[in-house]
Amino acid sequence: MGSSFDFDVAPFDTLNAAQQALVRATADLVHFEPGDPLMTPEMEPTHCFVLLDGHVRREAALLPEAGFGRGDLLGARAVLAQRASSVSVALDAVRAWRLPRATLQSLVSANPAFCAALFADIARRLSKQEARGEQREFLSLMMARVRDAFVRKPFYVDGGLDLVGACAAMAEAGQSNALVRDGERLGMFTTTDLRDALLRRGADGAVLPPARVPVREVARFELIGVDADAELFEALLLMLRHRVHRVLVRDGGAVIGVLSQLDLMSFVSNHSHLIALQVEQAESLADLKAAAVQLDGLVALLHGGGVKIELISSMVRVLNAQVIAKAWRFVAPPGLVADSCLLVMGSEGRGEQILKTDQDNALLLRDGAACAELPQVAEAFNRALIDFGWPRCPGEIMLTNPLWRGSLAEFRERIRGWIYGGDAEGPMHLAIFMDAAAVAGDTGLLQKAKAFAYEALPGSDAFLARFAAAADQFEEPAVGWWARLTASRTRDAASFDLKKLGTFPIVHGVRALALQAQIAPLATTERLRALVERARIDPSLARDLAETLHFMMGLKLKNNLLQRQLGQPADNLVRMADLSTLERDRLQDALGIIRRFRQFLQQHFRLGAL
Repeated sequence: MGSSFDFDVAPFDTLNAAQQALVRATADLVHFEPGDPLMTPEMEPTHCFVLLDGHVRREAALLPEAGFGRGDLLGARAVLAQRASSVSVALDAVRAWRLPRATLQSLVSANPAFCAALFADIARRLSKQEARGEQREFLSLMMARVRDAFVRKPFYVDGGLDLVGACAAMAEAGQSNALVRDGERLGMFTTTDLRDALLRRGADGAVLPPARVPVREVARFELIGVDADAELFEALLLMLRHRVHRVLVRDGGAVIGVLSQLDLMSFVSNHSHLIALQVEQAESLADLKAAAVQLDGLVALLHGGGVKIELISSMVRVLNAQVIAKAWRFVAPPGLVADSCLLVMGSEGRGEQILKTDQDNALLLRDGAACAELPQVAEAFNRALIDFGWPRCPGEIMLTNPLWRGSLAEFRERIRGWIYGGDAEGPMHLAIFMDAAAVAGDTGLLQKAKAFAYEALPGSDAFLARFAAAADQFEEPAVGWWARLTASRTRDAASFDLKKLGTFPIVHGVRALALQAQIAPLATTERLRALVERARIDPSLARDLAETLHFMMGLKLKNNLLQRQLGQPADNLVRMADLSTLERDRLQDALGIIRRFRQFLQQHFRLGAL
């Protein structure tokens, strides 16, 4: 690499001679022309960059807009999280040293001061009041408690076990370290200790075979501990002060796990990834609840940092599905899981439920499958979701309701009845079901059920019209209503229903068009794109509807977060007095777009003839 790399610049001024040699051996010099991307969400972040000349701008996305110049380290966070959240482009001719992920991970793992200096770089930005979104996220997470981070459950081996046996036990459990019990002592054995142990020699100078070395002889018994309720920053300082990579986490006198530097870094760099990891490694409903309850806090954090509502909803959809699927596997017998398909429906199925407002779920069973304890399993499942923060559905659209669980043959009959029967609730039941997404089990069951619904629909224009008419079920404001609603004398008491007059006409109208065109995607924006591709809707109207939906979802999220902060139940009503002038202006424009869409639906489905 040459000697021109500046090791006097933080965080590289913390490296020892061997670590500097690693940087020299693995870094290479790269050049970028103005406008060239260094990182994008579509590119795998395999390298971070240390700028030598030129300037780079990070465009606002998940992270706030920021500028980088000579000496700045760019992309370390993305490399550690293995995902870039924003676009970074060269503003002029740029030269930079490029460091691979393996090098960065090695430096973070082996050098506590380097790890701390990465945090210090963010702290420096805080002192200059830059990157406000990143500041809020960093401060919020670093003021979190140790127990909120991903604390790995303790894995124990006996001190008398030989190294071969200890390594075999660690390999089987997928562990890179183990706690060593040796009488009253508690130590730790890591892969680094194994490297040193393999070089141990006996009295005769010969290397000792690993099978003859008890793990107690190479483990370290002077462990550094931290209380589970201590702040994360305290854990980081302990690692730095004692030059260790892991700390023992205690709750009172009991050991509850181990916190590593990499896990602490990951918690700050990619909190959603850690929640997903907690879900994956949960061994009980209590473990799963600990991950599930963090989701709303993460949503508030991202919303406060200015993250786009569509990105938040996409992340929540994935994490919610993982939580719900894991809860189902905890309460349902394995045979039932294999012979069924667990569904989430409504806004959860479309990926448009951000905070936990209510639960809509169902269960499709393979024809001929039977489970005598199904009612009890359904009750346990819905009760678990309530405990996780999903309220009971007011309309009882849950597994506990026999209407929403049954065999594929039974659901085909229900679908036929929803389409051709006289039940006034039929169209809405179909609407709910057609928004279903499979989260566990045999997904082919849902595909077969929806295929049957599409087969039953052709030639049923009357039903489609009746189906689409629901988008108009909530009366449009009368002439002059808006002026009275926003007048200063009445504004304090006035409220607006964001669902009935805002999101529902868009969601249901687009759903009706998608059902008619037999479009498979569930999210409203994805349905709009597909409708545009099939020339079923004007592109400009589709674009306006997508923007309006996201605006309404953002208003609802902001309002619900405020309600929760005040200890009030979350609902769909927003007080006009709580909206800024800009928000009221945008709301008025949004209602104009919704009105235009209603008129389009009335003409398209000939609703006037009903």
